[in-house]
Amino acid sequence: MVEQVRAIRTRQTILSSAAKIFEEHGYQAATISQILSEAGVTKGALYFHFQSKGDLALGVLAEQDQRLIVPDRASKVQEVVDAVMLHAYRLQTDPMVRAGVRLTMDQQANGLDRSGPFLRWTEVGQALLEKARAQGELLPHVVPVETAEVIVASFAGIQSMSQAVCNYADLPARLSALLRHLLPSVVVSSVLASLDLSENRGAMVYAEALKLTGEQGAAEAAEAAV
Repeated sequence: MVEQVRAIRTRQTILSSAAKIFEEHGYQAATISQILSEAGVTKGALYFHFQSKGDLALGVLAEQDQRLIVPDRASKVQEVVDAVMLHAYRLQTDPMVRAGVRLTMDQQANGLDRSGPFLRWTEVGQALLEKARAQGELLPHVVPVETAEVIVASFAGIQSMSQAVCNYADLPARLSALLRHLLPSVVVSSVLASLDLSENRGAMVYAEALKLTGEQGAAEAAEAAV
């Protein structure tokens, strides 16, 4: 058990260090030596968990969307908004998320499959929008997969601009503006009027998601102890 815990911690240390190096240098310029130096582990320890720099990058990409779950909402459109605003907040505060986005947007990352995050976010958005359509929240012409792809692509552009202009400082404001422009062409007016698109929405959802994650973890621990 102790060895397993140590292995998990070592893996996370390596991933966190790789995220820092990838964010600072980009995929092509980053080296295994830099990651080893940052992590303070041996080459053997690194290769026990990851076979290559590409595997490390894929690990960082996978980490960015596995830590927090957006709480269920009666309005599935609000849930879409919350997912977008939560990701924006985490871009401002979580180095792992920033590194994952940097890798996703890195057109110089030759040989690295960067499609995963785009496809996963589109799938999440499509599923929520299909539920929203079933609940009568969407306008009749809306095709959920198309709208999900537009939201994901727009987010990618907005965050890239915010990063270049002010290192994400104004990202919540830019996303709030984006949603105010986009959603009236997608959502029925009665639902639109009820949505919270405020700039501080991401921080609020983050706090709620942390609490929910803690409660789930405690429940799982109690169940395992029975």
